Amino acid sequence: MSAWDDKDFALLRALSRDVTQSTGALGRQSGLSQPATWRRIKRLQAAGVLAGRRVDLNVEALGFGVTVFLGVKLATRGQVSLEDFERAVTAILEVQTVQHVLGRYDYRLRVVARDIADFERVLRHRIMTVRGIGDVEANVLLSEERLLGPL
Repeated sequence: MSAWDDKDFALLRALSRDVTQSTGALGRQSGLSQPATWRRIKRLQAAGVLAGRRVDLNVEALGFGVTVFLGVKLATRGQVSLEDFERAVTAILEVQTVQHVLGRYDYRLRVVARDIADFERVLRHRIMTVRGIGDVEANVLLSEERLLGPL
């Protein structure tokens, strides 16, 4: 049996839509009073279910019109530690996410750039100079639909 009930999941769905809502507003959406909502949020935080708050930035409004997913295969296992590679690519400002994956590639990177020429500059001068990089495959993002999680 799950430690979380329907009210908890309703509260999580409301938070995932807009984390800036007051506990009163969240409670109204979840069928709870403001004090009960506050207690549940504290319980969810203590249990690690609510791991933080974040702001979704509109990268296009910031001037980054291109998003590229890179599949990266390391050149030779053992030549560079995974931690060293991860540290090097996370230091590149244009790299938004670094995912260690299983499959054809070892890593999947989400990279933003102002345009294709800017992406080429980032790829040639920042990413491809990281020690241990082997094969790289780029997929340019055409569109994206954001679906809320399994709640």
